[in-house]
Amino acid sequence: MDLQELRIFATVVQEGGITKAAKRLNRVQSNVTTRVRQLEDRLQTELFHRRGKRLILTPAGQTLLEYAERLLALASEAEAAVQHDTPRGVFRLGAMESTAAVRLPEPLSVYAKKHPDVVLELKTGNPTQLSKALMAGEIDAALVAEPVAEARFDWIVAFDEEPVIVTGQDHPPISDSGDLPRTVIVFEHGCPHRRRLEEWYAERRDLPQRTVELGSYHAMLGCVLAGMGAALVPRSVISSFPEAHRLRIHRLPKHQQRLRTLLIWQKGACPPKVAALRRILQGGDRPNTDQDPANGPSHK
Repeated sequence: MDLQELRIFATVVQEGGITKAAKRLNRVQSNVTTRVRQLEDRLQTELFHRRGKRLILTPAGQTLLEYAERLLALASEAEAAVQHDTPRGVFRLGAMESTAAVRLPEPLSVYAKKHPDVVLELKTGNPTQLSKALMAGEIDAALVAEPVAEARFDWIVAFDEEPVIVTGQDHPPISDSGDLPRTVIVFEHGCPHRRRLEEWYAERRDLPQRTVELGSYHAMLGCVLAGMGAALVPRSVISSFPEAHRLRIHRLPKHQQRLRTLLIWQKGACPPKVAALRRILQGGDRPNTDQDPANGPSHK
């Protein structure tokens, strides 16, 4: 698909008509009209409804606009990457909700100060969603819990997390012989902490009687505090919860006490924007002062 045609099409949409688009593009109106018509002929579909001098996007036109904006942005990024080693442009980063809330504020603050020409955009989701978004080119890198598809991605270890079970203070100690939580509060399927909790139950040949799905860790901890059930969360998340002192923490067996968060990106392609974040996470571009209030020094 011709990028110049897409640029003309996108400009017509942005300017609201042929006349203003032609002026912005420094072209005659007939040329802009012809290029739009040629694009419609090539795609064999109308991109605009014509209402006199007004142009209104058709559903097909709206779909093409979304792709055109992505392709033009990618072309601009490719030019910048070839011409400069300095990070610049839009950096679309994906992260799990817990990582975005607790782990990312400090390194992203460092990143923003060191690379002011980069515009950071953050997308949250579970590892499955973020991996698919990365493969589709919707994001540039992602922070996800292991495991990852090593054939598709390059990666580094960004953070070590300790998943723990949290209950209200009056819940008895959790043991293999009994006293397992009967209600669990979890994220949707695809969440690595939910998967770890399900593995923990499976090892005990047991299942919770009730599962409640929520969309944020603080909401989950609030429900735990209210006595609605138990949850499995990264220990680092608990440190950011105002009522943490009213929670009871139960550690998992030793072989389940570690869950690494990885920074992943497309195999064989690490653009300057991603490389800059990689250096920060590995400690190369910031002082080694990171401290996890709940867990002591974090391991990078």
